[in-house]
Amino acid sequence: AVSQHIKQLESEFDIKIFVRTDHELKPTPEGEILVKYGLRLQAMYANIARAISDAKQYKQTITIGLTPTAELNVITSVFFKLFKEQSSIRIIVITDTLQGLEKKLKSYEIDLAIVDGRIADNGLHSVLLDNDSLILVTSSDHPFANKDMVTLDELKREKLIVRLPGSGTRTLFEASLASNNRSIEEFNVIVEVDNVATIKELVQHNLGVSILARSACLEEAKDKRLRIIPVKELSMNREINIVYNKDFEHQEILDLIRRIYKTTIKDYQSELFNE
Repeated sequence: AVSQHIKQLESEFDIKIFVRTDHELKPTPEGEILVKYGLRLQAMYANIARAISDAKQYKQTITIGLTPTAELNVITSVFFKLFKEQSSIRIIVITDTLQGLEKKLKSYEIDLAIVDGRIADNGLHSVLLDNDSLILVTSSDHPFANKDMVTLDELKREKLIVRLPGSGTRTLFEASLASNNRSIEEFNVIVEVDNVATIKELVQHNLGVSILARSACLEEAKDKRLRIIPVKELSMNREINIVYNKDFEHQEILDLIRRIYKTTIKDYQSELFNE
């Protein structure tokens, strides 16, 4: 049945979809185009079916993509408050890399993405959600816990737990070090971990310190499970943006997310400031 369907498509579009090499079938350039638009059509069909189902139930489903760091900041609290304010909204959350979310937006697999950093694409719109920064994260009983600031020389003497190469956090940290004529090779990196939650767990048990996004640690800092401390010589600022397609029709959802996010951040910062 599959081979017959392939033949029908090849006949309809007057192309060859696959070519056979020594060990495998590979898509032709025309075949890759067909696959790309086929996936997009599949996602759009699923969106149509979902929208019709939502309309029958007087509900609205929004699929939101998050980068790993964005997933672990106050966004979870924002979603909880969003549910309380708009009970008719159903949210599907997908986590992926910045590049993966860009592809999912273009293929309409997701409605919008909340990302740490930027997606530079003229076909997509973005709106600033927050300005974030990387900071030093320690356990609450670490010797640095009572410090207002830490120097790079002090940090060099610590066991450092970092994100994997290629992650936005790692890239920004290394770029900031380079601007100070420093390299990550000078530091005592004991573990490289892809998962932010795992890093926070290791730091919380005082197995090392880390450089993470401030927004990803506010919950633990508020509960005094972690301490967040600036590094004197480093300026590690970045944006958190909401990215969406130009034909996204629910501006009210964007406005609601931004309003709830700002209120939530303000509450967290107020508690931290008054601790």
